[in-house]
Amino acid sequence: MKPMDKQFEKRAAFTIVELLTVMSIIVILIGLLVPALSSVKRFAKRVKQQAQFYSIGAALELFGNEEEGYPDTGARDEANEEYCGALKLCEAMVGQDLLGFHPSSHFRSDLTIDGTAATLLYDYDPDSQADDPNEENLRSRKGPYLPLENANAYRLWHLYGQGQTVDFREDLFVLCDVYSRVTNRVTGKKVGMPILYYKANTSGIRHDPDYLPMPGDSEGNIYNYLDNDELVKLGMPWAPGLTHPICSTGGTTSTGDTADPRIFYEKTKNYDIAIEVGRPYRSDSYILLSAGFDGEYGTADDIFNFGD
Repeated sequence: MKPMDKQFEKRAAFTIVELLTVMSIIVILIGLLVPALSSVKRFAKRVKQQAQFYSIGAALELFGNEEEGYPDTGARDEANEEYCGALKLCEAMVGQDLLGFHPSSHFRSDLTIDGTAATLLYDYDPDSQADDPNEENLRSRKGPYLPLENANAYRLWHLYGQGQTVDFREDLFVLCDVYSRVTNRVTGKKVGMPILYYKANTSGIRHDPDYLPMPGDSEGNIYNYLDNDELVKLGMPWAPGLTHPICSTGGTTSTGDTADPRIFYEKTKNYDIAIEVGRPYRSDSYILLSAGFDGEYGTADDIFNFGD
């Protein structure tokens, strides 16, 4: 019988070449797996965003049935203050205090009927323990049409920071998409970009990238990029100095290109309809727009409510 120590001496061991080969295979497999996982994550987020659009669409139909039409999307309110389509969408869906829409609303930035404090429609701040909600005011509310868990409603200063919203009231709520990121380094909140909302002008007859409507234009294009342009001009909070590709300022985008609002019309045009003036998707209702995974409006990963 052979000694025990000699049996152990004959046992095979991995060579350095074999170890390096195995490690190389593992690295290659990880390299193949990581992009696949990233693609799955992006697909899941896209499905979640489309589900949010579906919820907003159902809520808009409820609103339209009760208020006899979709909410307006004009860039300004009747007092000529900045109150664009995205903000009006939020007020219609959940109210500007998240307690429901007030049917007496004129969709004003100051949240009143005529600019006086006595007609303040949304006078209850849910963040304040000192305020007592007015029962009559609350009983007159409609909705919220959109469940708050699907709303992703945040104040503008949560996204852009205090003192950074230019002419917009920074305490106003806006509905955000599902692609949350830390946009405000002061608060550390993870917030998505605002969902842009454009209502169709059914008296319009065209969808022409070479025809850019002017403020107050009631004819021409069915959709008006100006409905949310001032909000788009606020840029990307996590990338100061860069602008969105569909912005009218002509600033520089993350790819080094110059922004151009005609991109909005190119991305929303229905190319299956071969007519010279062009036609948009959903020409008789509205368009919702999410900036997608990269957080930039006007890029390839944008998500619309009319599908891919």
